[in-house]
This record gives sequence, structure tokens and C-alpha cells, in this order.
Amino acid sequence: MAAPVCISVINMKGGVGKTTIAALLSRYAARDQNRSVLAVDLDPQANLSQALMGAQAYKRFLDDKDPSIVEVFAGYQPPIGGAGASSSLELSNVVRPMAARNLQLIPSRFDFSDSLIGALQPDPRILARLIADNFQNQDLIFIDCAPTESVLTRAAYYASRYILVPVRPEFLATIGFPLLQDSLDDFRSRNRGHQIDIIGVVVNNAIYGGGPEKTNAMAEIHSVCRENGWPLFNRQLAYSKGFPKIMRGNYTWLGKSIGTFANFADEFFSRPELSHFLNQDNSGGK
Repeated sequence: MAAPVCISVINMKGGVGKTTIAALLSRYAARDQNRSVLAVDLDPQANLSQALMGAQAYKRFLDDKDPSIVEVFAGYQPPIGGAGASSSLELSNVVRPMAARNLQLIPSRFDFSDSLIGALQPDPRILARLIADNFQNQDLIFIDCAPTESVLTRAAYYASRYILVPVRPEFLATIGFPLLQDSLDDFRSRNRGHQIDIIGVVVNNAIYGGGPEKTNAMAEIHSVCRENGWPLFNRQLAYSKGFPKIMRGNYTWLGKSIGTFANFADEFFSRPELSHFLNQDNSGGK
């Protein structure tokens, strides 16, 4: 049985569409490619959790104080409800099946903050061990990451084989690229046996449809990608009002969003790096 391929969606710059791309790739792989997919929300803002669960279900999740990635890093379940003491964490209570067939989520909570992580001083290998011990039957694992360097970033690195980097063609488009390169270089130097690569940079064209601003930004993106040796996907995600609607669960009018995303997703999943893993015999989701 083949192991899953794990991809973290990261850019050290906020507002580039990481969560949208992580959510849509997870759904696309599960629904349209019949792949078994685990989505992991490592961002304290919990946007991926809200996008995949929906606003009402996420509110119930918070109200019920259900376990999340917070408890995964803590390693236990605090006493809630009628419980008189902390208890061991049941993984089945953390992993939530989504409406899309073959898709599961480890959700995040708003209290998954720097202060909590600092107090816990968690081992950044916790998530990698969790995946190694419990999710070898998955085809794909997508991790949505916060745009900052932290123990959560290192946890994503330890769990991942590839990094997907979204970027918008705007002023200071590549400001997060050197930070990401330095972060990866530091991780590689400390973990020489761990192979982790940038699978590609995807242009999420959510602000500028054209003109000199986009032209200048695209030139900068191409230049920095060449300098770092990072592949740049040919397909861009064109601006569409349908993307925010999809993220809210509204499918009444999607504009260009479905077509433009499907084109990128087809290119993404046809990458030789992924084909090497996905074309192997894996019993998950089949």
C-alpha cells in the first residue's frame, strides 16, 4: 500500500488565497478524482474549517467544544460537560467527515494562538507522527498554514513532502518568498533526511485583471521563481466573484470560478511529482 502525499499551502504573506486554494483542491480531489483526502487546518484564524464545515456547523463545533487541532498538539482532551478530569484524546472525535465524499477535516479553533502554542511548547513533529500512525490509507493530505514563521510552520514542514505557494500579482507580490525560502533552507539544514520541495507557485489573480501593476508584478514573480528554482504553474486563477460564494457554500452563480479552477487543478494533479504517488496502488478511497 502506498503512503499519502502531503502538501502544505504556504506563503509568508497574507491575503493571497491560501485557504481558498486548499479548500477547493481538497474538494476537487475528493469529489472529481475520487481520492481520499484529509484537510488539516493549521491556521489560528480557522478559515479552512469554516469554509469546509460551513458557518452554522462551525458554530455548533465551537459551542459543543469539540476537540480540534488544539487538542492534537496538547495531547489530551480537557474536561468538558460532565467530565471530571482530562482524558485521552480519541482521534475519531477530532477527525470530521465532510459532505464531499472521501473528504475529512481536522479543524482549528480561534484559541489556537501563539500564546497557547508558546505555553504548550509542543513538539513540531506531532502532526507528522499523527499522519504516519493513522492516515496511511489516505491519498492526499492538504495543510492550510498561517502566513507566519512559527512552530506551526515547522509542524507543516515535518508532515509534508511538497509546498504549494499561492501569490497575487500585486504590489509587493513576492515579499513573502525570501522568508519562505529562508525558512525552508533552515528546516532542510536541520533535517537533512527529510525531502521537501516547492511543487509550484500558483498565481491567484484576485485583484488585478491586467494593466501595468499586474505586468510588473508578474515580471517580479517570474524573476524570483527562476532565482529560487521554483516551478510556476501555467494556469492562473482568474478573478471571479464565484470564489467567495463557493467558500460560503453558495453555488447559485459561480461565474468563471469553476472553469478557471478546474484548469489549474488539472495542471496541478498532472504534475509528475503527484502522479508518481497517486498512480501507485493505494487502497484509500477506492
